[in-house]
Amino acid sequence: MFVDQVKIYVKGGDGGDGMVAFRREKYVPKGGPAGGDGGNGANVIFQVEEGLRTLMDFRYQRHFKAPRGEHGMSKNQHGKNSKDMIVKVPPGTIVSDAETGVIIADLVEHGQQAVIVKGGRGGRGNSRFATPANPAPELSEKGEPGQEREIMMELKLLADVGLVGFPSVGKSTLLSVVSAARPKIAEYHFTTIAPNLGMVETEDGRSFVLADLPGLIEGAHSGVGLGHQFLRHIERTRVIIHVIDMAATEGRDPYEDYLTINNELKEYNLRLTERPQVIVANKMDMPNAEENLKVFKEKVGDEHLVFPISAVTREGLRELIFAVADLIDQTPEFPLMEEEVLENDETRVMYKHVKAEQEFQITREPDGTFVISGDSIERLFKMTDFSRDESVQRFARQMRGMGIDDALRERGAKDGDTVKLLEYEFEFVE
Repeated sequence: MFVDQVKIYVKGGDGGDGMVAFRREKYVPKGGPAGGDGGNGANVIFQVEEGLRTLMDFRYQRHFKAPRGEHGMSKNQHGKNSKDMIVKVPPGTIVSDAETGVIIADLVEHGQQAVIVKGGRGGRGNSRFATPANPAPELSEKGEPGQEREIMMELKLLADVGLVGFPSVGKSTLLSVVSAARPKIAEYHFTTIAPNLGMVETEDGRSFVLADLPGLIEGAHSGVGLGHQFLRHIERTRVIIHVIDMAATEGRDPYEDYLTINNELKEYNLRLTERPQVIVANKMDMPNAEENLKVFKEKVGDEHLVFPISAVTREGLRELIFAVADLIDQTPEFPLMEEEVLENDETRVMYKHVKAEQEFQITREPDGTFVISGDSIERLFKMTDFSRDESVQRFARQMRGMGIDDALRERGAKDGDTVKLLEYEFEFVE
C-alpha cells in the first residue's frame, strides 16, 4: 500500500527533576547541599533512510514520545541525559506543523537529519542554588517539559522527470519500455493507482529517475479522479513529459487534452508552469495519428518540443530520451523551501516562522476568575516543586519579576480574588 500523507503527534522527552539532598558524612566537614541536576530529555530527530519508499509505517504508529532525562541524585550525582529518538523517514519527506502549515524540514538526502521537537533541559538540584546568604537551600527545579506538536508528513517523490496525461494514453507502457520498471498495464482507466518509479539510462551513460503518475482528468486539482492525490509528486521534478494519445482512440481531441492537463497543473500549483515540458505524441502506429499530429503541431506552434513515438513499436524513443536528458542537465532543481547558506557554503534547513514565545497574558472568566496563560509562565510553573516552601517563594518572585502581579492589579485584581494557571487556582494576596 502506498501512503504519502500522514498526521502524527511528536513529543520531546521531559528533563529529569533536580534533587534536594544534603551531605552528612564523617570526615566531610560542612557537607552542605548535595542534590544533583536532572538529565536532559531526548529530542525527536527524523533521519532519511534510503530504502524506505512510503509513509506506511506511520499509519500504525502515530505517537512518538521521546524518553525523559534521569532524575538527579544525592552526593551531587547528575541524572543521565536521554539518548535522542531517531525516526527513519523515506527520502523526499516534507515535515510541516499541522496547526500553522509552516514547513519544518525538507528531507531529501540519505542520512540527513532534522530536529522536529526538542527535549526539555534537566532541573537543577539544590547545590546550584547555594549562595553566601542561603548556604543550605531546600530548593530544586523539576525538569523542563519537552516540546510537543502535531505534524503533517508529506512524501514528494524524488524523481527528475514526471509523466502526466489522461488515463490510458500509454504512460505506464512508456515507463516499462524505457526502464526496468514493470508497472501493471491494462486496457482500463486508472490501472495505475500509485506512482511508479523507473531508472532510465541513455546510451552515453547519463541516467535519470522517471515517475509515472496516475492519470489526470478534468477537475483533478480540486479532487476529481485519482490523479489529484499524487500531483504533489510532480513538484520536485525538473522536466515534465506530457503524454498525449495522438490517435484519439477514445474520441477526444489531442489538443483539447493538452490544454486540459496543462490547466490542471496550473490550477494545482502555478510553479509547475515554470518547468520545461516535452510533449510525447504516443500511439503513432495507429490510424489517423499522422493527420492528428499535423493539426496538433499547427495549434501548439513552437511552444514545446513534440516527439512522435510509439511505445509499443519503440519508434522515436531514443531521440526522446536524449532530449529529456539534455533538458535535465540544463534545468536547475526547484527547491520546495528556502535554505540558508552558511559562511562555509554549507546549506541547512531553515526553520521558518517559528512561533514567537509568549511570556504571559491575562484573561477573565465570566465568574470573575483571572486566568494567566503563556509559554514562559507555564514552563516555570511546571518546573516548580510546590511541596517545598522555598520553591513556592521563588515562583512568586519570578511572577513578580515578569510583571504578572502589576498586570493583575491593572486588570482590577483585589486581595482574595481567584487566579487560575493551567488547572490550578491561587488566591491573589496584596
